[in-house]
Amino acid sequence: MKMANKHDDNHTEHDHDDILNRVLGGRAEIIFAILCGVLLLFGWLGPKLGVLPGSVGFVCLIGAYFFGGYFALREALGKVFQGKFQIDFLMLVAATGAAFLGEWAEGAFLLFLFAIGHALEKYAMNRARNAISALADLTPDEAVVRRGSSTETISVDDLVIGDIVIVRSNERLPADGFVVSGQSAVNQAPITGESAPVDKSPVQDAVKAAANIDALKAENRVFAGSINGTGSLDIQVTKLAGETTLARVVKMVSEAETRQSPTQSFTKKFEKIFVPCVIVLAVLTSLSFLILNEAPRESFYRAMAVLVAASPCALAIATPSAILSGVARAARGGVLIKGGAPLEALGTLDAIAFDKTGTLTEGEPKLVDIMPYGNVTETELLRVSAAVEALSDHPLAQAVVRDAKTRLGSVSSDASNFASITGRGVSARLEGKAVHIGNAALFDEVEGTPLPQDLAERVNDMAAQGRTTMIVRQGEIYLGAIGLMDTPREAAKAVIARLREIGVTRMMMISGDNQNVADAVAKEVGLDIAFGDLMPADKVTKIKQLKESGGVAMIGDGVNDAPAMANATVGIAMGAAGSDVALETADIALMGDDLETLPFAVGLSRATRRIIRQNLWASLGVVAILIPATLFGLGIGPAVIIHEGSTLIVVFNALRLLAFKDKTTQHI
Repeated sequence: MKMANKHDDNHTEHDHDDILNRVLGGRAEIIFAILCGVLLLFGWLGPKLGVLPGSVGFVCLIGAYFFGGYFALREALGKVFQGKFQIDFLMLVAATGAAFLGEWAEGAFLLFLFAIGHALEKYAMNRARNAISALADLTPDEAVVRRGSSTETISVDDLVIGDIVIVRSNERLPADGFVVSGQSAVNQAPITGESAPVDKSPVQDAVKAAANIDALKAENRVFAGSINGTGSLDIQVTKLAGETTLARVVKMVSEAETRQSPTQSFTKKFEKIFVPCVIVLAVLTSLSFLILNEAPRESFYRAMAVLVAASPCALAIATPSAILSGVARAARGGVLIKGGAPLEALGTLDAIAFDKTGTLTEGEPKLVDIMPYGNVTETELLRVSAAVEALSDHPLAQAVVRDAKTRLGSVSSDASNFASITGRGVSARLEGKAVHIGNAALFDEVEGTPLPQDLAERVNDMAAQGRTTMIVRQGEIYLGAIGLMDTPREAAKAVIARLREIGVTRMMMISGDNQNVADAVAKEVGLDIAFGDLMPADKVTKIKQLKESGGVAMIGDGVNDAPAMANATVGIAMGAAGSDVALETADIALMGDDLETLPFAVGLSRATRRIIRQNLWASLGVVAILIPATLFGLGIGPAVIIHEGSTLIVVFNALRLLAFKDKTTQHI
């Protein structure tokens, strides 16, 4: 019910310091409002019905004033001493004016409705804040830790990096870390929003894992606050209690309330101009008896009604309540939104730029084409290729070996004399013959049979489809070619389609891969256009161009794409759980490595904008109607009822965001 200062850093200072709230379990405001109502009823009806003498009724009305105005007076005076005037102050002036006119019952009625509305509003807003603070309660207070040969239960605050924590079935995980022993499925929904539990298995080398935490795979990494399944896990702690992913999310989401959106900034500036105008209007109205044929008492009463009617309570709370609810709902769905500005901005954009590797694609190449040449079989081509590539540590070579082992069951270890030819390929000896694997340029340089024209054409066709190709020759015989590709995520196509349904009309890819690869992936998932062969600086330039043409959101991994995301209207990091860089650089972080949460984030931001607009129109509309109505005679009582009603409607309309669901992500 206050102006924008309600959302200053000390907006809850009275809740924390007030002895009454502590004694009454935080329900002091609602109890005082009820007492105000009871005393108002006795003080007004008692003398009318003849059951109470007038003096006792008057004392009851004085009591109603006390209980109804206690919290408002305390807060208003605190701000007045800071040189700030707020809406509580206007209400107190109106109630005092009513008492001055002898309308004690009407003034008490004003304070009762104001107090009950204030208490209900705080209750509703606390629901949104509790959705955030509830995240902090997910981590257990104690952990079972193994140090040396002994096992003990200690506070999670006493855990140190390197401790081995034992987590039994169905227990919450006390810390971020990686699995060193045991297997289980872990429910990570509180952190990443994933609907299904994620299978966890131990790392192969705990020392190497601890030295390179950011390289940990999803099946090895675990987060504080997630829930273990039926297995038992031994986890090595990698972050202290106050530095876990959950702790950082809670902190950032809590801070998001203070990061104002453009609409919040506008309403704050509007209020600074509007409230003094209200006071001036009330003063002028109180003097209207000088030019109108009415008593000074009537003019003063009308001025008090104008104060009530023109107080922009609903306007002050319209945007913050929606932003807070939207940010809280997003956090519960595994999406971290850093304040009102990115939440609102994402809801206005119709263009999204995607990074390719790890965002639209799985992030690791797969063997997608096996093309034997002549009389060679697929098995023979794959057997020779895998035997040689098994000696290489290149990601493409590892992909060949991995997929060959899946198809063949095993990979030969008979190759020898391995050599890498930079930028061209590799060579080795297998079964007494030289084997060369690489691109067409390799076979222009090495001795032996030149590359057949028909094989070269077939390889070019594969490359045009976005494949990374490897030609294989054993001795003087060409065995054929294999093609690898970083394949699109299974959900990518459906996600792009859902974004179009929501209203995103321009979707593109910016990638460092060659244009053929970028085009192939873009076509498969349904993007409008792909920009390939881009260096990091080129990505920034492209994002700036797109931003100038109406704004663009950029989604990437939050590390390699940080410069491009920083220059986008909204930067979105995917798979940010456990990544400090992603959490710091992005405006919005999708905590899980799940592209399906993107439509949820976009849909939520658009729903938030709709509710903000509804709230603004409702709040301004009520003020626009009430001001002339009170000037022409509407009393304080009806004005207060409409005024307080509109404020509660605005708050509860915003709370609808806590139940938001996107139709493609019902699990979130």
